[in-house]
Amino acid sequence: MKQNVILVAGVSGSGKSTIGKLLADRLGLPFKDADDYHPQANVDKMAAGHPLNDADRKPWLETLALEMEKWSKGSGAVLACSALKESYRELLSQKVTPQWVFLDGSFELLKSRLDNRKGHFFNSELLQSQLDTLEEPDYGIHVSIEPSPEAIVDEILKKL
Repeated sequence: MKQNVILVAGVSGSGKSTIGKLLADRLGLPFKDADDYHPQANVDKMAAGHPLNDADRKPWLETLALEMEKWSKGSGAVLACSALKESYRELLSQKVTPQWVFLDGSFELLKSRLDNRKGHFFNSELLQSQLDTLEEPDYGIHVSIEPSPEAIVDEILKKL
């Protein structure tokens, strides 16, 4: 089966949705945001300023794995998902192994982006908890978030 599920990963504020949408447009694939698949209890917990734990994340990740399997049998998709821990990436890959793209940036850049973001349930006070949770993988495509979104997507497309 042709590899047609690309997972754009990184902490909140790294630009997963922006990069994912641009990449999907350039590849002619649908874009999906993992945040849209969170149960309401998870959204409420994060909106109240509390980080999710592994028990909160497990059913969400299992749902995403099933969705990725469906997408892989169809036209494919680009999915934006934090995928912070290796155990999360293993759960996500249980049905389909996606092409991984990891967005990397400094704490200062990430925090400034989060502080300027409006209307999102995640706030910058949770950033450190995500960075503490992040297990940096040694596989996949890694790109810096410092260039423009268009330049980042150009780099990803060269490496795909």
